[in-house]
Amino acid sequence: MTFRRRAAAAAFTAALLLPLAACGGDDGGDGPKKVDLTVLAASSLTDVFATAGAAYEKENPGTKVAFSFAGSQELAAQVRQGAPADALVTADTKTMDGLRAETGKPTVIAKNRLVIAVAEGNPEKIDGLGDLADSRLKVVLAAPEVPVGRYGEQILDRQKVEVKPVSQEPNVRAVLSKVELGEADAGLVYKTDAAAAAGKVDAIEIPDAQNAVARYPAATLKDSEHSEAAAAFVTWLSGPEARKILQDAGFQQP
Repeated sequence: MTFRRRAAAAAFTAALLLPLAACGGDDGGDGPKKVDLTVLAASSLTDVFATAGAAYEKENPGTKVAFSFAGSQELAAQVRQGAPADALVTADTKTMDGLRAETGKPTVIAKNRLVIAVAEGNPEKIDGLGDLADSRLKVVLAAPEVPVGRYGEQILDRQKVEVKPVSQEPNVRAVLSKVELGEADAGLVYKTDAAAAAGKVDAIEIPDAQNAVARYPAATLKDSEHSEAAAAFVTWLSGPEARKILQDAGFQQP
């Protein structure tokens, strides 16, 4: 008799718990699973990733993508310190290669080139890299630890142009800001950053033979709590819609 009572009680309890289980979960039953992704991304991707993130969220209901932008060297430091994030996009392959223990296999999603950012109207009449050696000019560069700073140093060295910058900034957006605010006459930035500031600065093109190519690799982070969703986002960044968004913003195809 006791066994029968226990069996009946167990069956009754299971019957009560079944509908509760059907109602549980964060995804609302049949609705899309809710995932919040955090992506660490190079500063030069600030504008284009706002568009890309919105497009991805529209295609993937339930997924929210939050970006944290900084210089690639700063992002690398955050990863090494264990910052909670799901994916990483840097402005150079060197920085990404130094994080092999922390990332999945990287994929280059876009390329970029440098230009000379000057005040609107180019009041100093700067025509090319050689003009940046003029001691009367206030030239600002990114620090050599930053990808754009390293690229800038390379192209200036190859042309044997000696520049004494008035400051060395922690990321490309800081360089651009100095020119925008009139605190510098010129600065080396990515083509896409100058384009995003059209109407505030002008861009002086640097010939391809004198220029450097910046490559942007994307990878998942091994400590991600949403590894499948992070991998899906990185894969999407290499797909046709993301490539069109990047190309429309002035990035080159990988």
